[in-house]
Amino acid sequence: MIIPGSALGLNGAVAASNRLTMGLIGCGGHGTGWNLDRMFSDPRQQVVAVCDVDRKHAAEAEKRVNQHYSETLGGDYKGCDVYRDFRELINRKEIDAIDNATPDHWHVPIALMSILAGKPTICEKPLTLTIAEGRILSNAVSKSGVTFQTASENRSIDTYIQCVELVRAGYIGELRHIDVTLPVGNSTRGRDEGDFEVHPVPEDFDYEMWQGQAPELPYIPARTHNTFRWNLAYSGGVLTDWGAHLIDLAQWANNTEKSGPVKVRGNGHFPPRDEVWNTTATFSIDYLYENGVTMNVSAMQPGIRFCGSEGC
Repeated sequence: MIIPGSALGLNGAVAASNRLTMGLIGCGGHGTGWNLDRMFSDPRQQVVAVCDVDRKHAAEAEKRVNQHYSETLGGDYKGCDVYRDFRELINRKEIDAIDNATPDHWHVPIALMSILAGKPTICEKPLTLTIAEGRILSNAVSKSGVTFQTASENRSIDTYIQCVELVRAGYIGELRHIDVTLPVGNSTRGRDEGDFEVHPVPEDFDYEMWQGQAPELPYIPARTHNTFRWNLAYSGGVLTDWGAHLIDLAQWANNTEKSGPVKVRGNGHFPPRDEVWNTTATFSIDYLYENGVTMNVSAMQPGIRFCGSEGC
């Protein structure tokens, strides 16, 4: 038997016994793309299992994982296991931690099961669908003592960190107003997500499991995968998608990320509730904070502007 040096930690590699074994749940564009890339970039962790209710998505993730470790660890790596039921992955004792990259309506159920299994978990934003869900999850994390993180990558990007530091340090004087602009929502994101017709469920797709605890609806491609965000049964639209990034950044710079505003007033255009895409795509919302700072959030192009007593 020939044991590769990487397994023993030779030549600068991390020994297999010292690697954090990861399980990825949710292998759509973000999970298979951004999340896997981040995990691949850190040799201290190793993806050993992936899970998705769409067999095509799971197969693509499996292919990426096996290809990456074949190239970096040597040999013909075939060590990535594939699951269709996330509960089976979570119950694997050999898996140390969970990356939850599922659609928004599945965040809390999967996160709670991961926490109860004692597995450190990172979960995509927006973390929950409702305030009540957020309180349930927060209480569960506090009680369990398990490490839990919201996957808000802007908090780890140098450009945004520097921006917040400059505002907090008074570089523009006393902060007075913030403008946050988000993309206009309810738009196609590729493949068949512009198909609004009812179709038979594809054999490779466990649509019943995908819907989960959400209301039962007929299968329409435009309501799933990349564009699930545009239906209120599964998400809050661009306000919670991009808002989780840029509104968080604004409140971070304003030192109100743990308190939030004291007054909110706004308007938006909501399509009829029975439309396939029924989240608001255009809006203007005004916020007032206890420190006197005001903020406006509107739909345009993603961006943020801080204005203080010394300029913007």
